[in-house]
Amino acid sequence: MAPMGIRLSPLGVAVFCLLGLGVLYHLYSGFLAGRFSLFGLGGEPGGGGGAAGPVAAADGGTVDLREMLAVSVLAAVRGGDEVRRVRESNVLHEKSKGKTREGAEDKMTSGDVLSNRKMFYLLKTAFPNVQINTEEHVDATDQEVILWDRKIPEDILKEIATPKEVPAESVTVWIDPLDATQEYTEDLRKYVTTMVCVAVNGKPVLGVIHKPFSEYTAWAMVDGGSNVKARTSYDEKTPRIVVSRSHSGMVKQVALQTFGNQTTIISAGGAGYKVLALLDVPDKSQEKADLYIHVTYIKKWDICAGNAILKALGGHMTTLSGEEISYTGADGIEGGLLASIRMNHQALVRKLPDLEKTGHK
Repeated sequence: MAPMGIRLSPLGVAVFCLLGLGVLYHLYSGFLAGRFSLFGLGGEPGGGGGAAGPVAAADGGTVDLREMLAVSVLAAVRGGDEVRRVRESNVLHEKSKGKTREGAEDKMTSGDVLSNRKMFYLLKTAFPNVQINTEEHVDATDQEVILWDRKIPEDILKEIATPKEVPAESVTVWIDPLDATQEYTEDLRKYVTTMVCVAVNGKPVLGVIHKPFSEYTAWAMVDGGSNVKARTSYDEKTPRIVVSRSHSGMVKQVALQTFGNQTTIISAGGAGYKVLALLDVPDKSQEKADLYIHVTYIKKWDICAGNAILKALGGHMTTLSGEEISYTGADGIEGGLLASIRMNHQALVRKLPDLEKTGHK
């Protein structure tokens, strides 16, 4: 006998169990549906209500390219202040880091070192989760905390009205704290620049080139805006070609064969200066050219900023064989480079088959 005289039949037990399972199903079905809908939308359980913001990268969040541009301009200017101060003191503490591949002295001065420290730590403090590559060694014992006030200048806001968020892990920054060090030691000031470039997934998207001694700064963002523009016309048939002072003869021989005896070769220092030669720059000391050709190995911090600016303005910078340059991995490229704007770039590449071979000698 069951307690209280109640006797449960097998059928009653089965009905009771089925009712219990039905209650449990209704309790958990809503919970599971909510969980699956969150995962389907790419969210995480436990989030608050309201509109969802951009999903941050798992390891470093996102960065706003407008902010990166603002800090890059400030870094180039701050570095340029150090470059100018050291040069005007005439105490350069010049030394050699070794030989370049062409056998020239690879020089370094106090201007390089102090500019590098200002530029690197300003960018690193503002964006601690991005990869920063710089020409000079960063001494961990000589750290400097340089704060940014998080204000974007009006000229940038005017050109780029809305934020441009990208995952921090996709960003690589390239710093050249003093481009044209050889010319800097010779007091050829017009060639000297400081440069910052930001690449996203290896593609150059924003560039800054600053001339410390004229205090002119050019900047541009791909699919964003710029404070510099192309000139109205370029001579594609008999172009003025800007080349490195260290191997102008090498380029001149092939250029004359390709474009004819009316071609003008401009020997200049610094990759930043050479890119500015292709643009409409309000600097009286800046020479003007139609093409920029380089035939030997070159480092990416020398060219990334110029590549980004040209790309933003509709121009091109490629290897001599016409390949796009990736700003990840190795810090240099072997295939030389050709830079142009408002020209048929691929037609120019086809005209210069011999230069690529020369660059690999």
